Amino acid sequence: MTNTKYNPEEPIAAVATALVPAALGIIRVSGKNSIKLLSGCFSRPEVLLKAEGNTIVYGWITDKTDSSSGKVQKIDEVLVSVFRAPKSFTGEEMCEISCHGGIAVINSILHLLLKNGFRPAEKGEFTFRAFINGKADLTKAEAVKEIIDSKTDSSRSHAAGRLNGNLFSEIENIKKEIVDTLAAIEVDIEYPEDEETIADSFNPEKLKNARNTLQQLANSWKTEKIYQEGAKIVLAGKTNAGKSSLFNALLKEDRSIVSDIEGTTRDWIESQVNFNGIPARIFDTAGLRLTDDVIEAKGVELTKNLADESDLLLYLVDSSAGLSNDDKDFLQNRLKTRGLIVFNKNDKATAQTCDSGELKKLNQNIEGICSISAKNGNGIGELCASVSSILLSDKTARSETAGLGSQRQKDLVEEALERVNHALEITEDETYGLDAVVQDLEDALDNLGEITGEVTSDDILSSIFSNFCVGK
Repeated sequence: MTNTKYNPEEPIAAVATALVPAALGIIRVSGKNSIKLLSGCFSRPEVLLKAEGNTIVYGWITDKTDSSSGKVQKIDEVLVSVFRAPKSFTGEEMCEISCHGGIAVINSILHLLLKNGFRPAEKGEFTFRAFINGKADLTKAEAVKEIIDSKTDSSRSHAAGRLNGNLFSEIENIKKEIVDTLAAIEVDIEYPEDEETIADSFNPEKLKNARNTLQQLANSWKTEKIYQEGAKIVLAGKTNAGKSSLFNALLKEDRSIVSDIEGTTRDWIESQVNFNGIPARIFDTAGLRLTDDVIEAKGVELTKNLADESDLLLYLVDSSAGLSNDDKDFLQNRLKTRGLIVFNKNDKATAQTCDSGELKKLNQNIEGICSISAKNGNGIGELCASVSSILLSDKTARSETAGLGSQRQKDLVEEALERVNHALEITEDETYGLDAVVQDLEDALDNLGEITGEVTSDDILSSIFSNFCVGK
């Protein structure tokens, strides 16, 4: 396989840490003769050249460009981690330079490396080299980016499982079921007259097991996607229902202005929040009411639009006043997405709630009720549990061992599932021969091979790795 964008014969270099002032920075180099090239910029070249793999060498990065005059410019005091092929991330010769984290220092070292034989790494090129050198399949490569992009411990944990190879192992198990079935079919085709030889040779149970596992994997994407991309949650309700107070309580900081004056919030405010491991964008919005104030009226209209686009609407009700006719009108006529009714201010003596069954009669999108006090934190934990439960309520739990990590993987699993289903249908239809089953199963194997990278194209590889950051 060749790829014109990534040339694995060339030594590459890139900054692997954020280019911001920090205690430390890391610059990676990899490729043929990379250790020798780096030694030309190092104060102890012979020590570096003789260093064993998985060792660290102390020294200085030095600019010897003007060595004819006897002057050697010291750039920075560093530690160089040395990795020998094939025991490195990329499977090649590789070094990681740990230097001081000043932007000028990092840039100076990188520019010096580029002057001494390295070229700038493309996005994702280190991981691409790990893939082509057999250090990682595509599911593990994609999991690297997932971990970098993860927003919560739960999303990181799901990605770490794929990086550890659980999805790859699941795919391999499915492929084995299909290959075993193909082998049995070949016996039937090759020895059609030998009943003793073909007795019990073709058993559709293995194919059914493969189908069931593929279905579980396809279903897992619904859950995995929400952990990766997060949910859009909107706080809505009448003025002074306590939306801004709840917004601040969930963020554990004062982001929204809280006031007894109606109409204080005129535009929506957005922030990131974690609902029991599910990342979410949460919106504090203008209170719902009729108003002559042009700006506030615009905010009310924006609230309604955001509510329609949300994955879950938290509709707040002032429990000290109870559910009003305006609240009922909104819930009955305006709620177009899933909603959780939150009765706030349950610390008040006059606090009241409603029966969830009665509210369900207003709108089938109402998933339930919660009673909280945003002011003192009562019920916030139960609210978060309810939110995460609702967000995952129509999602099929991922397989015990693996879940899908990308839309690409999901599409290929569904294609393989379609092929296997069709193959099972053919086995029950005498109008088709076993040759047609073989074709379906071979196509399914190609789909599964494309997930792991065993069967793929340069265009697909470029699409996957171009979304990585430089240095990874």
